[in-house]
Amino acid sequence: MLRAPPVPTTRKERRTALPARLSAMTRTLAPAARTTAAALLSLGLLAGCATTESEDESAASGSTDEATSDVTEAAALTPRLVVTYDGGVQVLDANTLDVVGDVALDGFLRANPAGDGRHAALSTSEGFQLLDTGTWAQAHGDHAHYFTADPVLTDVTYEAETPGHAVVHAGRTNFWDDGTGEITIVDAEHVADGPGQDARTYTTPAAHHGVAVELTDGTLVLTDGTEDERSGVRVLDADDAEIAATDECPSVHGEATAQGEAVVLGCEDGVVIVKDGAVTKVDSPTSPGGFGTLAGSHSSSVVLGDYKEGEDQDPTQVSLIDAEAGTIQLVELPASYTFRSLARGDDGEALVLGTDGALHVIDPTTGELTNSWPVVDAWTVPEDWQEPRPAIWVNDGTAFVSDPATSSIHAVDILSGEVWNTATLDVVPNELTGVTGDGVEEYETNHDEDEHADHDHEDHDH
Repeated sequence: MLRAPPVPTTRKERRTALPARLSAMTRTLAPAARTTAAALLSLGLLAGCATTESEDESAASGSTDEATSDVTEAAALTPRLVVTYDGGVQVLDANTLDVVGDVALDGFLRANPAGDGRHAALSTSEGFQLLDTGTWAQAHGDHAHYFTADPVLTDVTYEAETPGHAVVHAGRTNFWDDGTGEITIVDAEHVADGPGQDARTYTTPAAHHGVAVELTDGTLVLTDGTEDERSGVRVLDADDAEIAATDECPSVHGEATAQGEAVVLGCEDGVVIVKDGAVTKVDSPTSPGGFGTLAGSHSSSVVLGDYKEGEDQDPTQVSLIDAEAGTIQLVELPASYTFRSLARGDDGEALVLGTDGALHVIDPTTGELTNSWPVVDAWTVPEDWQEPRPAIWVNDGTAFVSDPATSSIHAVDILSGEVWNTATLDVVPNELTGVTGDGVEEYETNHDEDEHADHDHEDHDH
């Protein structure tokens, strides 16, 4: 008899839902047994819910028409990983770590979730091009049906001269063009339809490497600067009228949203917090001390950030920025890390993948280093920020960690430290992200992989 693993008390409300429980069931099985388990579970589900031919066709179409061949109904959610490499991108089943798709693409690729739980936005020479990972959910009364199909690169592209940050927040996807300063914002649910007449657009006074995030009431938080200098943060209302601003954020870089829609942006001498339309500058605990990579969680008022003192390229301290209290706490780690090392757990845990090969777990409230789980061998930070290095993406209690040195991907249980699955790829993984397959993502969970080959990186770590 198949038995689901015990449910952690702190995630009880999240994981007692049937789809999540089924996902947990199949996750704990050996890869060879998962297919059989999924089939058995599917029989149990479908016995109480017959799907008509028209429903199949509707579900198969999803939000795009490309991934309609070989559609399979699954027993539960099928999250998928997106892994870039020199020459293309691979898509993996997050439950089994099997490669389910491989798309050849030239150039250095960036990858971000597009916000609908199904597509990823790839930064290409044309702009943000959507990759259909081939996993989605279809609501059906008091439950949902889950489908998978072969991944495919769509022809939907959000044109950008130099595609920069892509931020997902509160059901909206925010695309930023570094080359023109143009911001395009669309409903994440319809991101695969492409930029239509209902898209919100705004162009900054001068093009620069920046970021924008729209809040639930239409407030738009964005950076301000030029190609040579960035020091401003502006807040616009739903009609693009300025309601607050500051120019006291030199080298502004990095963005994350905390509980209560408090937006934190990094500066070379502190952070700027935007909350309820007000802008607050919080100075660094030491001088100099800068921030450039931030990771937020909707379940925590604390944002996890990097922390670099002066020209230090191998920081061993991370920051915990309390957006409610307006404070910054520094935490010393046993190893250094890079811009692809920071992530958040489902319950707001602060996660840092160190150069010692361990996944360090920090209590964001107390700053206590609660666990250090060994995952990969110790590694050295490459000199070029585009060179592969270990990266992390988190979903449903699992941290997925890439290891370029062994061309492998590891699945790590955050609570126990168990590496419950490992796969060896035939490519060297570089960027790592993923999609849940569960529809629109309400909040972004991480925002740390946002630089580009033609950008001057001297003022931050990548």
